[in-house]
Amino acid sequence: MSRRSGILEFAVLGLLRESPMHGYELRKRLNTSLGIFRAFSYGTLYPCLKTLVVNGWLVEESSGPPEDTPSAPLTGRRAKIVYRLTAGGRERFEDLLSQTGPDAYEDEHFAARFAFFGQTSREVRMRVLEGRRSRLEERLEKMRASLARTRERLDSYTLELQRHGMESVEREVRWLNELIESERSGRHRRNGQDGSPQPGTSGEKDDLPRSREDSRPDSSDDTAT
Repeated sequence: MSRRSGILEFAVLGLLRESPMHGYELRKRLNTSLGIFRAFSYGTLYPCLKTLVVNGWLVEESSGPPEDTPSAPLTGRRAKIVYRLTAGGRERFEDLLSQTGPDAYEDEHFAARFAFFGQTSREVRMRVLEGRRSRLEERLEKMRASLARTRERLDSYTLELQRHGMESVEREVRWLNELIESERSGRHRRNGQDGSPQPGTSGEKDDLPRSREDSRPDSSDDTAT
């Protein structure tokens, strides 16, 4: 399984853990809630769904009304197919959610993992955040070294582009520092009086730093097939 398809599998299982959905609704949620999937088409999503069904992690159910998708024919519409997570699919998502290997620190995979931090234990969140910060600090060091070697050979526009890239990484490192400090200090919002998570979650939701405007999900909707 490729890294991209692995991220899509994780996100699909995570969204269906919240509630069953049909394909059009699921793709819309991937686009609006998880903007990194904006480029995914039905031609990418449905093979993933079929694979998850074959693996026993999802089941297909007919909900009766025709599926309201842009590609649905004008006549002879089929009943809407709803995808529901199975017990095996829930176990599969919990296993993926607990993983803290190097893939969890990469750009797209980290974004998907962060979107489901509300369902992730604090220990795993800390490992992922610290791993991401370490990865970016390594990247930042390499960028600075490269800029120091090539500064004299770069024109002003290329130099500004490199500086812009460095500033973006530096901003994310500062943001990660805030998140990690928040986790360590225990500044979080309990979901119940006894501190237990709400049904359907495996960890507490936290009061996260709100200083980064660009950390908010993109609410734009892409319905292209």
